[in-house]
Amino acid sequence: MFADLELFIDARGGFASRDELTGFVMRSGLRMPLIDTTRGIRNPQEFDATLAIVSASDGGRNNPYDDAIDRTTGLMRYSWAKGPVNAGDNRKLFAALESGTPIILFEKPLPNLYVPVFPVYVIDVDHESRHFIIDLDENRLRGSREVSLDKRYIDTVVKQRVHQPMFRARVLSAYNKRCAICTLKYPELLDAAHIISDKDERGLPVVTNGMAMCKIHHAAYDQNFLGVSPDYVIRINERLLADRDGPMLQYGLQAMDGKALELPSRRSDRPDREHLAERFEKFVS
Repeated sequence: MFADLELFIDARGGFASRDELTGFVMRSGLRMPLIDTTRGIRNPQEFDATLAIVSASDGGRNNPYDDAIDRTTGLMRYSWAKGPVNAGDNRKLFAALESGTPIILFEKPLPNLYVPVFPVYVIDVDHESRHFIIDLDENRLRGSREVSLDKRYIDTVVKQRVHQPMFRARVLSAYNKRCAICTLKYPELLDAAHIISDKDERGLPVVTNGMAMCKIHHAAYDQNFLGVSPDYVIRINERLLADRDGPMLQYGLQAMDGKALELPSRRSDRPDREHLAERFEKFVS
């Protein structure tokens, strides 16, 4: 099921809609909804443990609970449903804890946009605050929340498994799954390119600090072969413009010079002009 979900989600740019997940069909032809239509937990009748949970743990406005990822530990707190821990919707999630069964976490950064993180594991339960403790580390290096891991390792886990996929999903959604440079519409070939690098403390994973780009244009942008001006015009490095190296260079890069950037329909999602100006200075220099 995880292998089928990986193929399914890659073909959609790293995220899926509610209808796509409730209508999920495995390659074998078996229909297996991955989320519940009325609850934030999916407990298939034929499964002994929970299959998936839904959370907006980045503090998004769509989160009705107080679930949250602790960036210092890489652990997420997932609220119990009403009732005791070993009954109702909680029973199969508790079973996942006892059996070590991997589950799927669906993050919901925007309405009707679900980003899967899997496998994740239920490793503990906080009876006092009524939370299950979910470990985002797929390597299972700890058995309980008391075990601490190296901070750099945790930073990498949270960044690669949650922040980067969420950023890509938000950006690709804003750009309607098209490259902002050439309008290529195959989400498997699209990235979310940072304007201000995520290594910079100002390089936040927000839509206005990103642009949807196909892999060739993302690489060209990162290497300053391609620039985007603050007035949303694409420019190509002069050395590349003067070169002759076949149709990829001619049509894939040189033909983009002077072209207007394809912008999101919502003005609030468009690239930050100040960020573009700062990045463009590096390109022209």
